[in-house]
Amino acid sequence: AAPAGAVAFGVKHTEGVSVDVLFRGRAEPEAVSSTGTRWPLDEGTVLRFSMSRASSEVNDNKVTVSFYAEEGKPINQAGVFLTGVGISLDVDADRDGVVEKNSPNKASWAWGPEGHGAILLVSCDKEFP
Repeated sequence: AAPAGAVAFGVKHTEGVSVDVLFRGRAEPEAVSSTGTRWPLDEGTVLRFSMSRASSEVNDNKVTVSFYAEEGKPINQAGVFLTGVGISLDVDADRDGVVEKNSPNKASWAWGPEGHGAILLVSCDKEFP
């Protein structure tokens, strides 16, 4: 997706985003800091970005990639706005009829009338081939 004439790229990102650059032939990715480092634009280079927490509002994080010509002159930019979505399986872990997000019994299971933990009923038959 790089513009014609681009030979290098740089990446900037907001605080809530982690970015790695993966180069073909290298086992370990290189973490991207906010210092304005430039990398050669080689075939097989991959940018990997992620968020480790949910966003406080829609599009509150951003990754911007700048492309540079041979003499270091900026050619163009591409950007992505990100929204981190928090996902949690909330259950009635202590079986008292109340679904709680942070129940201490969520991580374990015990059998019996005084037991705790989620009970999942899974349908494994082939009603729809």
